[in-house]
Amino acid sequence: MKRIDFVKLLSFGTLAGIVPVSGCGTNVKKNKGPIIISTWDSGKEVNEAAWPKLSKGNIMDGIEAGGNFIEDSINCCVGLGGNPDREGIVTLDACVMDHKGGCGAVAALELIKHPISVARQVMTETPHVLIAGVGAQQFAIEMGHKLESSELSKSANKQYQEWLEKAKYQPVINIENQVPKKLSNGEYNHDTMAMIAKNRDSDLGGGVTTSGMGFKMRGRVGDSPIIGAGLYVDNEIGAATSSGVGEEVIRNVGSHLVVELMRQGRSPQEACKEAILRIINRKDDKAKDIQVGFIALAKDGSYGAFSIQPGFQYAVKTEEEHLLLDSSSYYN
Repeated sequence: MKRIDFVKLLSFGTLAGIVPVSGCGTNVKKNKGPIIISTWDSGKEVNEAAWPKLSKGNIMDGIEAGGNFIEDSINCCVGLGGNPDREGIVTLDACVMDHKGGCGAVAALELIKHPISVARQVMTETPHVLIAGVGAQQFAIEMGHKLESSELSKSANKQYQEWLEKAKYQPVINIENQVPKKLSNGEYNHDTMAMIAKNRDSDLGGGVTTSGMGFKMRGRVGDSPIIGAGLYVDNEIGAATSSGVGEEVIRNVGSHLVVELMRQGRSPQEACKEAILRIINRKDDKAKDIQVGFIALAKDGSYGAFSIQPGFQYAVKTEEEHLLLDSSSYYN
């Protein structure tokens, strides 16, 4: 073993020794066929929606189909059914990135049902990467999207009214609101929907869609539409994406960091873990009050995940398996 490789291995092993770990957030198996990985328990249904197109080879059609599926659902954190900002207005963020380095994103988009589709059109129909606010809405209309109702969904309105009664006028970032689950009425109480995938030709791609942090300040944008933060794809190495408190991901350009760590020889889980450690070290003891999770997919089809808190789940679909896994985490 070369000295530099030994030092890398020793350095990572030392870090691993001081970090409490739970869950089963890694898979070193190389998946030669198509594979899609999505955040949270709702990712199983998202993967099912994406699979028909992904399995036929069109990776971005699959990513868009998965995003459209969850945008059509009524839940707290994705699509027009999501929680509003503190002024009572739902704003949506989304991005996509393909195997050629093409990318597109929208931020603070209002009254448009499928932001991930608009993000893809930014990628394919404009010379830009990110369009925001009124301009993003205008572009969406020009692309054939129609304006939807501004009325909040029942679940979002209920949570908004409860939030108003607390009179804290602050975004919701506590752990209780970051452990998604399927509710008794069938709705998902989950965070950002993030997807990364590989097709039969081993080309990579990804997408993210979200309504962002509940009761955020007007105009706030998280990591989801920011290429390199919420999503990054390098067709030679792998892809990574994230969910959780976007500000912490932006500060570390998290998804790009994960891919670059894989380029240096880290496995997908090792890369996710190190990216989380960067956040832990920056936040010190304050990290115990937030959640961030990364998922990563290598070019060879191996994958992994790591999060700050337990409770971060991700769904994996291949030709042989359809799994829901618990990520390894820093805190038990």
